[in-house]
Amino acid sequence: MASTMGSKQGQNMGMREHWKALLIVCLVSLSSFQYGLDFGIIGGLQAMIGFLQVFGQKAPDTPLGWNINAERQQLISSLMILGAFISSSTAGLTAKYFGRKMSLWIACVGVFVSTAVMQATTQIGGLYAGRLIIGLSNGLLMTHAQLYIQECSPSRYRGFGISIFTYWVSVEGRMEEAEKALRRLRPAGWSVADELNEMKTTLAAEARLQSSVGYRTLFRNPIDRRRTILSVLGLTTQAASGAMFVISYGTYFFEMANVGNAFENSCILTGTGVAALLFNALIITKYGRRRVMMMTGFVVCGLSQLIMAIVYTVEPGTQKTGKVIVGLSVIYIVAYNAFISTYAWLSGGELASQRLRSHTFGLATALGFFGAWLTTFTAPYFINPLKLGWGPKYGYIWTGSCVIAGTWIWLYLPEVKGRTLEQIDEMFEARVSARKFRKYQCTGHHIALDEKPQTDHVESQSSHGDGSEPKNSTTIVSGAEV
Repeated sequence: MASTMGSKQGQNMGMREHWKALLIVCLVSLSSFQYGLDFGIIGGLQAMIGFLQVFGQKAPDTPLGWNINAERQQLISSLMILGAFISSSTAGLTAKYFGRKMSLWIACVGVFVSTAVMQATTQIGGLYAGRLIIGLSNGLLMTHAQLYIQECSPSRYRGFGISIFTYWVSVEGRMEEAEKALRRLRPAGWSVADELNEMKTTLAAEARLQSSVGYRTLFRNPIDRRRTILSVLGLTTQAASGAMFVISYGTYFFEMANVGNAFENSCILTGTGVAALLFNALIITKYGRRRVMMMTGFVVCGLSQLIMAIVYTVEPGTQKTGKVIVGLSVIYIVAYNAFISTYAWLSGGELASQRLRSHTFGLATALGFFGAWLTTFTAPYFINPLKLGWGPKYGYIWTGSCVIAGTWIWLYLPEVKGRTLEQIDEMFEARVSARKFRKYQCTGHHIALDEKPQTDHVESQSSHGDGSEPKNSTTIVSGAEV
């Protein structure tokens, strides 16, 4: 069957053969760097005296001698995320009317405009406007870049499925363009015909379940509803980790907690975070099991926040406490970057129904940005000395949040590492429970194509104790091999 052949041909080709697709993925992934840069820089600026002299006020009682009021701090940090929430929530519409590439170009223009506004202004209103515009741009960048990456990546290097770009084209009935796109992306010797056949089969099954596409469709039938909820909650677990607080206010947090040299500590934090991301990029294809990685990440992040809060409660403001806080902050950001961030984005994209991917991923990204906005908007009330002034004791809240997110992952998040999109569709159609996804033996048959299916999906009896991936198999339905 096509899916079996597709899997075999994918296993026989490595990075060298897929260099064109991987180069495209690397270039588009720079949009994530843009988002991280815009998100992280503002945290450092809020701890710089020059910035505070323009947009802040004198505060002799604080370590810097300057401070910024909580309301301005909230808006400066959160307006970018609000803009990202607005633009990412329209991903289904922008994908339909502009497409991925044009949306990315529009976002790039917005970045240039907003940067010019922020550099030129000394008025708080101008800074607010620049932050909102750059947020709108980043929402388009993050949503459409993630979709584009998922759609162009070969399955073994994306962590799931075959190319979705051609699905998006073929949904519109443009199979010739889909074939051209595949021939441009895939290496010589790749069976494009088999891949196209897989797409046609899956699209036929999904069309049988529901023919219309829209945001209401996301919740109309039980299968799409489950996939939408999993996609949304899987991605929004990022916000539950509390990482947005550390990223947005890390330098300011260190300064107000009087923890050594705040800028040096922030550089250490950023450097180790980047190292964790690079390490994860090397292991994700072979070891990147979503459930294990994310649960591990939330355990480490939750414990780090809890210990920081306890230490600061018992002995605030001492040099010993400062060293503990910096060390645990490094452990925290490594755990977040290595075990949570990447896999949350993957879950948001790979669990969605194929024909609804733009709408589902747009909704998931929007709600993820809403969670990030909520964090950045409320954090100043807890850490700013002019308000509650909790400092590291803010970690008590995020410990509880990490416990809730980790428990949800254990109970409900399916394991889809090494699965193609067709296999994921098949398992959802078969109503496989989350904890049985990993051992489930796919047949390559879509229940939705038969009104009265004459065979049942079979769960593998193998324990997979050797860590190997689930294998494809064929079965006989009504005398025909599928």
